[in-house]
Amino acid sequence: MIASQLRGGRATKPITQIAKILLQNPQKHTPISPPTQCHHNPPWVLQTSVYSTQFPEYEMPSVTWGVVQGRKERLVSRVIICDYLKSLGIVPDELENLELPSTVEVMRERVEFLQKLGLSIDDINEYPLMLGCSVRKNMVPVLAYLEKIGIQRSKLCEFVNNYPQVLHASVVVELVPVIKFLRGLDVEKMDIGYVLQKYPELLGYKLEGTMSTSVAYLVSIGVTPRDIGPMVTQYPYLLGMRVGTVIKPFVDYLASLGLPKKILARMLEKRAYLLGYDLEETIKPNVDCLVAFGVRREALASIVAQYPQILGQPLKAKMSSQQFFFSMKLKIDPEGFARVIEKMPQIVSLNQHVIMKPVEFLLGRGIPSEDVAKMVVKCPQLVALRVELMKNSYYFFKSEIGRPVKELVEFPEYFTYSLESRIKPRYQRLKSKGIRCSLKWFLNCSDLRFEERLQGEYIETEISGPSFCMGGKLELPGVGNEMVSDEEDENEDEILYRRTVSL
Repeated sequence: MIASQLRGGRATKPITQIAKILLQNPQKHTPISPPTQCHHNPPWVLQTSVYSTQFPEYEMPSVTWGVVQGRKERLVSRVIICDYLKSLGIVPDELENLELPSTVEVMRERVEFLQKLGLSIDDINEYPLMLGCSVRKNMVPVLAYLEKIGIQRSKLCEFVNNYPQVLHASVVVELVPVIKFLRGLDVEKMDIGYVLQKYPELLGYKLEGTMSTSVAYLVSIGVTPRDIGPMVTQYPYLLGMRVGTVIKPFVDYLASLGLPKKILARMLEKRAYLLGYDLEETIKPNVDCLVAFGVRREALASIVAQYPQILGQPLKAKMSSQQFFFSMKLKIDPEGFARVIEKMPQIVSLNQHVIMKPVEFLLGRGIPSEDVAKMVVKCPQLVALRVELMKNSYYFFKSEIGRPVKELVEFPEYFTYSLESRIKPRYQRLKSKGIRCSLKWFLNCSDLRFEERLQGEYIETEISGPSFCMGGKLELPGVGNEMVSDEEDENEDEILYRRTVSL
């Protein structure tokens, strides 16, 4: 068949021209006869093989001893193998510079093994270089090791299809060191398989290169070393990111917005996927979008700290939709909408049907729409509350506290406090002492400060709450340098992060 094809002029490559001469003059080029003795592995070798016991359904191929061939004979064998691959639908063009087995039987074993694994001809055509891997020396040891570290056998086909280069790897020299590196980062043993399935290219990275430098840089900006493992489990792609071109520009840009690196480190510990947002294509345009909608630049850091996901969303479309909705349904102008975003950036992703439920409840209590708009601008968290809880708090306000609704308009944060754990107990204490004060005075303080106020002989002037300023400092206007907090042992950045991300 080959000879007829060659004579038909379909072979144009030099290799096939040589093969044509050899086939036309076989008597001048007699190959050395192959050994007559069959060299199959003895049964005990297969029974004691580590890889054969882990892959019982894979029939281990026999060792096919190559024929001792000269250069011209090897060229003939290559033509025969390429012709066989073409008959299966495999395009052998990329195999031209690859050393192929000496006989077509060995190639058939490789193809059948890959098909038995679950790969199709199309999959092989995506990366035909996998046909250069020996079944015994490459494929079986690699697959057995992958299964050992936690990749399910049913997922091996998908893994190889996603990263076929793994078949060329040495288990001892290349794969084992990567697994030890991941374990050294505190990636749990049970999560190794998950991490590799998510990002199999990790097996191809050099330990002393990108992976080590990315980890070192994250630790240098304040990421806790024990949190690196959970970060890698959540988002393993960070190990493949270059510090100079990806991670450092991301950190520097957010720091330029006024976000302290310590807070940024806490954000990355919880949401490592933020590193995957493209700086030029996504993050910077979204920041510019916030400014274009009226958000003040000094509030950008607070917005990112409260809702980091806002950096990676299709923000322009969402902001336009929500701004129109707030203008039409809640009668809140663009400036008021910008203030709402500054205080609760999650609004951009909140379903409009959800927003309307608390608003309709307030309107149903006889509060004018203008006052409802003022309440939402002052305390945007209102639109995310459950109506059932608002009802209970409102009825307690009317029946027990007995104040005019105007006080709710002035202090809408009343609805955000727990009725059972804060409002009721504190009001009962005030009532028993005969103290009459505003809602804000007895609710907007810590338990310690509330007790101090009860013991005081006067009601001190109320002050505004904490504000997030450029540079990351938490300032309480009117208190000087003395910070009132239940967490006195925490530093300022930690307190700021806890307060801004508590949502």
